[in-house]
Amino acid sequence: MISLQNVSKVYRTKTIETTALNNINLEVPKGEFLSIMGPSGCGKSTLLNIIGLLDEPSDGAVIVAGQTVQKYSSKATSRFRNEKLGFIFQSFHLIPDLKVIDNVELPLLYRNVSGKERRRLSEEALESVGLKNRMNHFPNQLSGGQKQRVAIARAIVGKPEIILADEPTGNLDSVMGNEVMDILMKLNKEGQTTIVMVTHDENMARKTNRLVRLYDGSQIQ
Repeated sequence: MISLQNVSKVYRTKTIETTALNNINLEVPKGEFLSIMGPSGCGKSTLLNIIGLLDEPSDGAVIVAGQTVQKYSSKATSRFRNEKLGFIFQSFHLIPDLKVIDNVELPLLYRNVSGKERRRLSEEALESVGLKNRMNHFPNQLSGGQKQRVAIARAIVGKPEIILADEPTGNLDSVMGNEVMDILMKLNKEGQTTIVMVTHDENMARKTNRLVRLYDGSQIQ
């Protein structure tokens, strides 16, 4: 489902060159739940951004869902990202002035989907994370765990093949964190959704199928 071949990422300025990723080779088969761990600044988020087509590698090839997406135009890349990928962020990234249901609908606005169908799919996604009864609330009326569940509903509303999660439990206590992990594990097992998760939490990482460790931009495990 995901293939990184000799991927490197170097950030350059006039005076300094910083290697964020160094010759990463990674294969993620369909239906795997993969964790990426490592100290701050080791390249975890950079790697996730490259898999998610939010950044481009300096060298190497990125193949997602069988497509070498580096050959795509920016418009085609955006369409591919919207259809194939779902994103979950540590800070939720919900729009405070929109109700929960409207936040969840957002990815569908970029598709040819009727308003009635958007609403149906969004309600279905919220029901799957146990928050259909909160669909008319605003984000500031929710707890941190509820906000993250809304973010998961938004990520899955378009039925993506791949979910990319950047520290999805990082801002939550252990109880809420375990609830979020249970939802992700259910999505992975029942829907065969491929999930790549960046985390600092060894306990959460142990729940996934496989763990990859990064150190100073290199893969060490």
